[in-house]
Amino acid sequence: MSQHDATPPAAPAELDEATLEWVRKVFQHARTGDAEPLGALLAQGLPPNLRNERGDSLLMLACYHGHHDAARVLLEHGADPQLMNDASQTPLHGAAFKGDLAVTTLLLAHGAIPDHAGPSGKTALMFAAMFNRVDIARLLIEHGADPARRDADGVSAFDAANRMGAADTAALLAPRA
Repeated sequence: MSQHDATPPAAPAELDEATLEWVRKVFQHARTGDAEPLGALLAQGLPPNLRNERGDSLLMLACYHGHHDAARVLLEHGADPQLMNDASQTPLHGAAFKGDLAVTTLLLAHGAIPDHAGPSGKTALMFAAMFNRVDIARLLIEHGADPARRDADGVSAFDAANRMGAADTAALLAPRA
């Protein structure tokens, strides 16, 4: 049988309200940092890379909201720190944006790539620079983030810091002659 003769897969059945409520509860655990129930669900087979309608993974939500323990549990159960949401952001971008050094450190320790970027070319370092997150910018550079890298519009982390009035990160990232 050729690929043209194959029957297309059936459309997914509509989820009932109880299932939808359960899924909402799972995502709420990530948002509020309920590490213990998340760990129990993951141990029972919950996919660690489950994503919502915006493409946010459970890990993205835990990291964005600063829940170190929930993020650790997800990472220990195989959550992908490189998984991008629909805005082409990884959990590392979210942690840099929020200024969470502990979560940033955790993600890097679990294999997050410091210079990872989507189609826009924006890296976590650029987010840290824009919002004057000096400690995070330093940490990302120590882990290999390239301060000279430019996004799709040709903007570097230094340029982004200057545009946002983030003087401390601009000073850190200023090109040296």
